[in-house]
Amino acid sequence: MTSERAFLAVDIGGTKLSCGVVTSGGEVLSRARCDTPESQVWEALAALVRRVQTDATSLRTATGQTVELVACGVGSGGPMSDEGDKVSTLSIPSWREFPLRSSLAQATGLPTFVDNDAKAIVLGETWCGAAVGHRDVIGMVVSTGVGGGIITDGRLLDGNTGNAGHIGHINVVPNGRLCKCGARGCLEAVASGTAIAAMTGRPAAEASSVVVHQTGVYVGRAVASVAALLDLRLAVIGGSVALGFGEAFYRAAQAEADRYATISFARGVQIRPTGLGADAPLVGAAAVARRHTA
Repeated sequence: MTSERAFLAVDIGGTKLSCGVVTSGGEVLSRARCDTPESQVWEALAALVRRVQTDATSLRTATGQTVELVACGVGSGGPMSDEGDKVSTLSIPSWREFPLRSSLAQATGLPTFVDNDAKAIVLGETWCGAAVGHRDVIGMVVSTGVGGGIITDGRLLDGNTGNAGHIGHINVVPNGRLCKCGARGCLEAVASGTAIAAMTGRPAAEASSVVVHQTGVYVGRAVASVAALLDLRLAVIGGSVALGFGEAFYRAAQAEADRYATISFARGVQIRPTGLGADAPLVGAAAVARRHTA
């Protein structure tokens, strides 16, 4: 029996590091994670990746096939230089122009491809999630930070340096809270898990119904702006804050998008949870590798 092609998938966030094996059909065969340490982030990530890669030799697909790892795909918070050669994840202060792609390629021995975590998620969602069949969609991560990735005319939008889609740095509160990027009133400064904890003194997981509603309002406001700018009709949103807040968050976001997306071609933009749920980051990371090896 022949082996099935599979990807080593890596997701890098401000609060957790995840790694897993995902088949060419989008099946997640293994998952492992650890908290993101305050220091020695690379050492923790390398150990996690080595463990998952070693365990991959004993994995079997649903049909009993062994797997062959053909590439490593990575979704990481940004910003980053073109193709992830250098990563400066805002939620990981010790990483400034960290050579992520070359470090992982050397550690794994696999062709390695890196992209923004939210761009990875939108690739995954159009591959086998809530956005299958859609050619114009924004995918968002509302978690420790807020990121975005855009599919337009069926193609992933990269931008000049690979950072297109950073919806977290759209202004939603003029002269509002100071963001880590240096501007005031960014979506990330008022809707991320980090911002919520700073504003309320409590983790986002303990947010009140008022905070949940207001976070949805801010996100919906940003989605309406993007819908008008790019003529798209769907936003799929995941991340620990969005998924943890649940229906009340999505309801508030949809209502605010309806309120502001009133020009004819943006009217009716839909906001949905990610169809892949908690697996969206790993499937998205695999989709980054799939994009370059298909």
